[in-house]
Amino acid sequence: MNKLMNYLERVLLPIADKLNNNRYLTALRDGFMIALPFIIFGSIFVVIANFPFLDKVLSEDALTAYRTALGPASSATLGIIGLFAIVGIGYKLTEHYGLEPIYGGVVALVSFLILNPQELDGVSGVIPTFILGAQGMFLGIFTAFFAAELYRYFVKKNWTIKMPAGVPGSVSKSFSALIPIAMTLSIFLVVRILFSLTSYETVQNFIYTIIQQPLTKLGSGLAATIVAVLLIQVFWFFGLHGQIIINSVFDPIWYALNDQNYQAFQAGTELPNVVTKQFIDTFLVGMGGSGMTLAVVVLIFLIGRSRQIKELGKLGGPAGIFNVNEPIIFGLPIIMNPLVLIPWLLAPVVITIITYFAMSTGLVPKPAGIIVPWTTPIGLSGFLATGNAWQGAVLQIFNLLVVMGIWWPFLKILDKSYYETEKSGIQHK
Repeated sequence: MNKLMNYLERVLLPIADKLNNNRYLTALRDGFMIALPFIIFGSIFVVIANFPFLDKVLSEDALTAYRTALGPASSATLGIIGLFAIVGIGYKLTEHYGLEPIYGGVVALVSFLILNPQELDGVSGVIPTFILGAQGMFLGIFTAFFAAELYRYFVKKNWTIKMPAGVPGSVSKSFSALIPIAMTLSIFLVVRILFSLTSYETVQNFIYTIIQQPLTKLGSGLAATIVAVLLIQVFWFFGLHGQIIINSVFDPIWYALNDQNYQAFQAGTELPNVVTKQFIDTFLVGMGGSGMTLAVVVLIFLIGRSRQIKELGKLGGPAGIFNVNEPIIFGLPIIMNPLVLIPWLLAPVVITIITYFAMSTGLVPKPAGIIVPWTTPIGLSGFLATGNAWQGAVLQIFNLLVVMGIWWPFLKILDKSYYETEKSGIQHK
């Protein structure tokens, strides 16, 4: 066991450290966080618009009118999730370089719009909304990175207009950003023109065909999901925030899959994906936090004998209900504790497989693309994430029992160890 831990520590820690400190992954993660309030707002209204049994109490016309009235709340947020991410990423990356971040966010957005078609069904001056959502996500991410880097390059080259003293600060900043922004946007315009001469016609078509489709297909599979989940657990075991590290890489894929399900849910058609952002956040992380440690809290109250374990349950219980599990991770502890390594790694993988097959076989509805706040308690979150389906809540409860079964013998051993240590300490006094 010690050899394995030493090997994993030697191999994984340097990789995790580099990922955690990578400016692009950090900007990607923080950029999505900027979008989160808008995403949750839209998701709330999707839930309200699709309350169960509405068709029993409202006429067909009244139900249509009701959903039409609430529709803009979700279409103006979830429907254009890519735009929020682009502005957020450009903003955060520019902020990392110590430059005026608002210009980084805006130049990223305009660069993205330049690269995309501005015509729909022969009508010019129209930007298709589908490219502002899941389909445009990858192009938006790459564009934000390149736009922010180009803007930084031209600023650092000092290609700026200097205004005399006494000019208001806002005016001075605008003129200072003029040349770097103009140069950056000009480069993206040239790229657009060059791609128009190819068989792909637009950068969007190229990115979607060559990169996004293959990666999305890979990320939606069970094998890739298990690898991602397992890496989250391994990083956490060594004291690194595995969720942040892995989400930085997989979030663009999971959000794109999530948005595809949301569009299908809104249209009333079959949901295409099992694995989405909410598959991870609701049925894995949304059960007490990373590693589904709400099961550990429940077990503590059932079998805990040692004072340390009992006190930990009192401390971690209220937080665990709302999926905050740092008290358990650091108090049990889970970090670098070989006694809990097996359940810590095994339980999430088992639950991933159970949840995947329950949804792929139709026993439980697939995630409907509704972004449920991560602090939503178990049961309610599963109900909401599956489009107000009771099966989602039942699956979460079942998964909780499975995790409890996996953890039971290991927590029993750990609790016994603490109990005997405490007992020995009292006797020596």
